[in-house]
Amino acid sequence: MTVAFLVAPEGAEQRELSSSWEAVTKAGGTARLVSTKPGRIQAFRHLDRGDTFPVDAVVTDVSAEGFDALVLPGGVANPDFLRMDSRAVEFIGGFFASGKPVAVICHGPWTLIEADVVRGRTLTSWPSLRTDLTNAGARWVDQEVQVCRDGPNILISSRKPADLPAFNSALVEHFASPRV
Repeated sequence: MTVAFLVAPEGAEQRELSSSWEAVTKAGGTARLVSTKPGRIQAFRHLDRGDTFPVDAVVTDVSAEGFDALVLPGGVANPDFLRMDSRAVEFIGGFFASGKPVAVICHGPWTLIEADVVRGRTLTSWPSLRTDLTNAGARWVDQEVQVCRDGPNILISSRKPADLPAFNSALVEHFASPRV
């Protein structure tokens, strides 16, 4: 299974990127870092600069067809940058249109709102996104992981880095057999 990790050139929460990346690779999957620009992305540890990571593909050069699933790490700046990039939003929408699983954590659902794919779905997020998600037609729940099957694909969501063990377990389980 090849999993796209979509992040902006800066602002992704490092733990949400690296922990989920490790979960995918330990389960035998191939993780690929997709961004809006080539080179390296700058991850953050909350508000402090973290490590940099090499970009495998630029969103203008790939589509959902080339991947089996999508992970959207959070961080406050990361999804805010992504939702302003029409190609990133289109890339995300392609996973929903083709019925492929998507996992999103923390502030990541902002990009889903922009892609107009949360209406009628149940998900969780960082608490400050509750109103945004509700206004976009989603049902928000406060739990460590939510797996929603009420739509064209499986949508896995979590609230924060502390939820990563449950998030990673759910994404590995459902990415391996997404149609179950």
